[in-house]
Order: sequence, then C-alpha cells, then structure tokens
Amino acid sequence: MAENVREIVLDTLLEMERGGEYSDRIVKAVLDKYDYLDSQDKRFIKRLAEGCVERRIELDYILNRCSTVPVNRMKPLIRCLMRMGAYQILYMDTVPDSAACNEAVKLAGRRKFTGLKGFVNGVLRRIAAEKDRIPMPDPVTEPLRCLSVQYSMPEWIVEMWLGEYGAEQTRLLLEQLLAVHPVTVRFGGRVTPDRRRAYMENWQGKGVRVTPSEYLDYACYLEGAPGVTGLAGYAEGAFAVQDVSSMLCVEAAGLREGDRIMDVCAAPGGKALLAAEKAAHVLARDVSEQKLERIRENARRMGLEEKITVQLWDARQADESMAESADAVFMDVPCSGLGVLGKKRDIKYRVTPESLDELTRLQREIIEGSWRYVKPGGVLMYSTCTIDRRENQDMCEWICANYPFTLEECRQLLPERAHMDGFFYARLRRGLN
Repeated sequence: MAENVREIVLDTLLEMERGGEYSDRIVKAVLDKYDYLDSQDKRFIKRLAEGCVERRIELDYILNRCSTVPVNRMKPLIRCLMRMGAYQILYMDTVPDSAACNEAVKLAGRRKFTGLKGFVNGVLRRIAAEKDRIPMPDPVTEPLRCLSVQYSMPEWIVEMWLGEYGAEQTRLLLEQLLAVHPVTVRFGGRVTPDRRRAYMENWQGKGVRVTPSEYLDYACYLEGAPGVTGLAGYAEGAFAVQDVSSMLCVEAAGLREGDRIMDVCAAPGGKALLAAEKAAHVLARDVSEQKLERIRENARRMGLEEKITVQLWDARQADESMAESADAVFMDVPCSGLGVLGKKRDIKYRVTPESLDELTRLQREIIEGSWRYVKPGGVLMYSTCTIDRRENQDMCEWICANYPFTLEECRQLLPERAHMDGFFYARLRRGLN
C-alpha cells in the first residue's frame, strides 16, 4: 500500500478535529479528491477514517491506559496519528501490527515530530502486545462507563437510553449503531418488478451485494457498491437513495392521487420525491438553496419535475397565503440525529443535553409556523431521525395539546439489523372545526 494513503487519513482526521463539516461529508470530499486511487486504497481510507471517529471513546481509553501522556494533552497531529495506529492494531486484521506501528513512526518523522517517534512507537507497540488483556471498565461497578467505552458512546447518551429503553434494548441499539450500514435505494414507481429484478441482477454482476428489503418491495440494500451514480439505472432515474424509515413515513400518510402535499423541511428530498409519485403535486420547501438544488436535480433525473415545486422558505415563518392548502404536510424537523449515528458518526460528540433543549424550541417554532397549512380533516406527518422521546412522543403530545390535531399513529423505529435508521414518525389528523 502506498505510504501516502495513511497520510491522507491523517490529514482527514486533522480536518475533522477542526470541528467544521460533519465527518461523512469530509470523507466523501476526500474520496472525490483522490478518486484516481485504486478501489483498495479508497476502501482503506474510508474504513480507517470512519473507524477512528466511530471508535474514538474506546481508542482514547486504550491510549490513556498505555500512554504516560493523556490523549487530551497530545498535539492534535500526534493524537490523530495514535488513534490511527490503535485502530489498525485493534480492528484491521489485514494490517500487521508491525506495519501499523512502523508507518505511524514514519509519519511522525515526516510531519516534523522526529522527537516523538520513540513515544509513538512505544505506545503503539505496547497496545499491540497487550491488546487482548487491556483491562476495560468493570460492568458491575462501572456499568455506565463500561457501555460507553465498549460502544464508544458518550455516557450521558447511554444513561438517557437506559432510562428510555432498558438495559437489553440499549445494548442492542448500541450494537446496531456500530454495525455496517448498507446503502438503501428505492425504485421509482414507473419501474416494473421485472425491471427491478434486471437492475439488481446487473448490480450483482458488478460485485455488489444486493438484498431486497423486508419492509417494502420497491426497496433494497446495497453493500460493496463503489458509488450509486455509476450503477445501471441511476442516470435514467430508475432509483434514488433513501432510507426505508423515510419511505415508511410516506406510506403511513395514506396519500391519494389527487392530494396536494407540502413538505416544509424537505431536504434532502426523499419523502418529497416519493410523495410526488403518489399524489397530485408537492410543494417542497427548505432554508438551504444548496440542498434545494439537489432536490431539483433528483426530480429532473426521476422525471418528477412537473409534480414538484421547490421553494426557499424558513418553516418557522407562517405563510398565510398557503393556509389550509395541503391534504398532507410533512414536517421532518431538525433534530439531534441520534438515529443516524451509524452513518454520521461524529454526531454523538457534537450533541449535548443543552443542544437538545435548543432543538425542541426550534421544533416548536417550526410547528407553530407551519401547522395551518393542513386542511381541516387533513394529515400532519411529524418526523425526526432521532430516538429521543423529548423530540418525538413528547412533541406529539405538545402538538395535540396546543393545536387542533389528534394523534392517529406513531412509530419509533430503531436501527434493527442496521437495515434502517433510527427514525420516528407520527400521523396527526386535523379536526374539521
């Protein structure tokens, strides 16, 4: 393997340390930049960069056990380098321990940390020698810390889930969030079952593992795909990337051909596009022009341009001209994102108890600004990609207590077998008076 591949990962982790973009976007940008590398090198970059983020709490715990210098006192470059080395030793069986150590030492020298080469070498070789007997937190005396380290999840989130879901469900949830998450795609409504099978067979012939969804016959899971844009059918608009949980939310709305729909927080557009296939027209709004352009592009690609109107609008601001205009309003509000940790691995380090309070205030502002768009007798589909009760069930109770809606159905989806995101949706019916 080319030595500079590890240096690419190092620079990627340093970029993440600066705390700007989310890690999944940084990794995608890096892979796009180095698209000329062979597939093995790109897989290595993706695995190592994402793994260091995903397992950061555990890696730091082990580094602190084996180092005389705490991780939080290390120089950023050395800290990232040590996490890289530790991850390769602990989780990448195809990389010899000696290679993980030696390449880390070389990188330290190349990046002007020659004086720390001995330190880097000593700590990583100790981890390699003791990796099967490094003491972990005791599950009896330190149950919270044990789960936090084992699954690299902040203690306050583990504690919150233990209170909401209990010990058994919390452990399963933590396991599923660390599992490999396939890419989920759905076929467009104009694609016949025979054409679906033909596309899936074509993808399998290109080395992609394809698994039909157990929930919806027009969805499937892809593993090993280098990128969906190069797959047969993408350019023709035969399919779109969308999580099954999001599809189930649209299905639960019970849309009919003549319905007029509003999606007030539409980006990235999955629900709006699927709703457009089922209803007469969708007005898709969001506050980000960049994200709206992605919706336009996908609508053109999938032949839905005539059925979707895309507008820049802040959902907190009431638009009186649209009052009682929609048979169904989709309200997928900004949330903590705790249900998509399997895909956006650094969310767990960014969200705080205080930020949850701020988010619930924002969610209430969006509800207040947008609830009037629902016709009397129409449906409000409230949804989030989180598994926090305050943002989900409690918010639905607040809606029903303050506005003319009755809860008809709500469903908290957990990332079962890693085949879907953690997701919540509720169908609320507006009264006729």
